[in-house]
Amino acid sequence: MKGLLLGLLILASAPALAQAPSATLRPTLRPVVTDVEEGAAPQSEIVTLRPVLRPGGSIAVTSPADDQVAAAGTVSPLAPQVTDRPALRPAVITQRAVRQQQELARGQICGDPAIQGEEIADIAGSGGCGVIGAVRVKSVAGIRLTDQPTIDCNTAKALRRWVTDGIIPAVGDTGGGVAALRVVGHYTCRNRVGGSATNNKLSEHGRGRAVDIGGIQLKNGRELTVASDWGKGTAGQELKAMWKAACGPFGTVLGPAANAAHHDHFHVDTARYRSGSYCR
Repeated sequence: MKGLLLGLLILASAPALAQAPSATLRPTLRPVVTDVEEGAAPQSEIVTLRPVLRPGGSIAVTSPADDQVAAAGTVSPLAPQVTDRPALRPAVITQRAVRQQQELARGQICGDPAIQGEEIADIAGSGGCGVIGAVRVKSVAGIRLTDQPTIDCNTAKALRRWVTDGIIPAVGDTGGGVAALRVVGHYTCRNRVGGSATNNKLSEHGRGRAVDIGGIQLKNGRELTVASDWGKGTAGQELKAMWKAACGPFGTVLGPAANAAHHDHFHVDTARYRSGSYCR
C-alpha cells in the first residue's frame, strides 16, 4: 500500500520537474549602450599610450591625460626628461681640422701622415753606398728634427715608432714635453766607426738606414743631452728609458755604454740580425 502511494506521488510531480530548466553557470551579456552619440568613445574604452615627437628629435610617450595637461600649460610629472644633446662644433673648428688634415696629406711621405718631409731621388754612391727610395724627414709624430736626415722609408717609419712609443712617453711632461730631436748624423758614405781599417765594413749610415741623436730639446728650451745627462738623475733615467725603447723598432741601438765613439749620442739603425736586435 505504501509503495503504491509513493508511485502515485512521483507520477504527479513528473510534469513539474520536466518543465523546470536545469541550473547552469553561464556569463551574462553586458547591457547594450544605446545612448552614446555617434562618434563618441564609450566609457569602457581602454586608454592607450602613444609616442609623440618632442622638439629636437627626442621621443616621449604620452597619453590623452598628458595632452590635457600640456594644453593647460604644465608638464606632466610622468613625462620623461628631455636628454641633453651635444652641441655642434663651431664651423671654424671643423674647418681648421680639415685644413690640418689637408696639410698633413700634402707633406706626408712613406705613406704615413705622421712622417713629414719630402721624397728625393735615389742616391747612388761608390763602394756599396747609396739609398734607394731616399727621403728627407722634417718631423715625425709632430716632433721636429733639427737637421733633416736623409734616410730610407723603413728607417723613417722606425724613427716614428721610437718617437711615439719611446721618446715621448719617456720624457712625459718634463719641460713641457718633447719639442725636437737634435740630429747629429744620418746619410754619409763611410765605414763603421771603431772598426778595423782592414775589415772595410760599410756603416749603415752609408745605406741611409741610420740616424744619430745627440739630444732631446724640450718645449721650455732645455735640452736633455746624451753627453751631459746620461746616468745622472731624472734626466739620465729618461734617456735610459728611451734608449731601451729603441730596441725593437731598430736592429742596432748604441749609446755611451757601447764604446767611446758613442759617448755623446744614440746611434740607431734598421740592420737586422738573426739573433734579434743588438743594443748596447
